[in-house]
Amino acid sequence: MQESKKKPNPIDTHVGSRVRLRRTMLGMSQEKLGEALGITFQQVQKYEKGSNRIGASRLQNISDVLSVPVAYFFEDAPNSPGSGGGGLQESGSDYVVDFLSTSEGLQLNRAFVKIADPKVRKRVIDLVRTLAGSAEELPKS
Repeated sequence: MQESKKKPNPIDTHVGSRVRLRRTMLGMSQEKLGEALGITFQQVQKYEKGSNRIGASRLQNISDVLSVPVAYFFEDAPNSPGSGGGGLQESGSDYVVDFLSTSEGLQLNRAFVKIADPKVRKRVIDLVRTLAGSAEELPKS
């Protein structure tokens, strides 16, 4: 008999990662979210890791605090209708969530969306491709 589950349910993990993504996009700490919900930051950590399942009423509270509809937490969920059912799309959304969950990814995203000029945004993308060693699409100027 096993004492604990090896891995959390993929949907619980996905919902938790979406909570973390939205919280970090708002610049909110786990402590602040926990206070708003009347729970500890450790409980927020468990929700975000997917190790604890979020109940319906709690998810509604989280959506209110984070100012998103409940459906936000299920967007691109694995094996859900509309996710395409393919591994590529699922892993694609996972890597975006993983990237935006890092300090660098969040900083880069916040700075990038503040660039108003589309030409400048394209040049930033070109620069990043060059730095990453994949500059095959760069025009010679």
